[in-house]
Amino acid sequence: MKQSEQARRAYLDALGIDLWIPRDAVDALAMPEIDEAGIGDMDWEPLESRVAACTRCSLHESRTQTVFGVGNRDADWMIIGEAPGAEEDRRGEPFVGRAGQLLDEMLKAVGQSRARVFIANILKCRPPNNRDPKPDEAAACREYLERQVALVGPSIILAVGRIAAQQLIGTDAPVGRLRGRRHAFGDTPLIVTYHPAYLLRSPVQKRKAWDDLCLARSVLSEGAR
Repeated sequence: MKQSEQARRAYLDALGIDLWIPRDAVDALAMPEIDEAGIGDMDWEPLESRVAACTRCSLHESRTQTVFGVGNRDADWMIIGEAPGAEEDRRGEPFVGRAGQLLDEMLKAVGQSRARVFIANILKCRPPNNRDPKPDEAAACREYLERQVALVGPSIILAVGRIAAQQLIGTDAPVGRLRGRRHAFGDTPLIVTYHPAYLLRSPVQKRKAWDDLCLARSVLSEGAR
């Protein structure tokens, strides 16, 4: 990376401005070199242990514990959110509290449950003050998430919220422009919907979230034919 570009990123970071970086540009980030060979071949237990001991980015310095993911490791549905919050960091489980309860109700409405799906996040550690993940933090966790997707082998991915959708699809478009149609993460169909925390603040959008869930269920049914 050129020195001028490094200076620009440092200036934006100091102002608290996050800069979206396409996935094919992530390698240009100045990240420390770490020997992480073999993650793509790991089974669940060694992968979870690797995540628990991860120091790839600075978030390990402030976490209570990592939030690996929960649910059925052979699920048809995989739910991917943004990052752990304070309660998730304390309990080590994604989507707890009021937002988690709403997610549970959303899943129940389409015949699913927390026990039947697998739930994970873009980040495995909580960002301070629940700020948005930074590009280098998302890049540091990317390999873990990709391995989780490979191990689960879901038939459908539900990207929950703006950050998850943008990171998984590789775009800076808002949720409103991404929802309502089929995307893909590798070979897996992906549907975008609103984050439950947003729906708690904007309940009028719940109808759209229901439409997204129905679309995901429809795409899943088509794939099963």
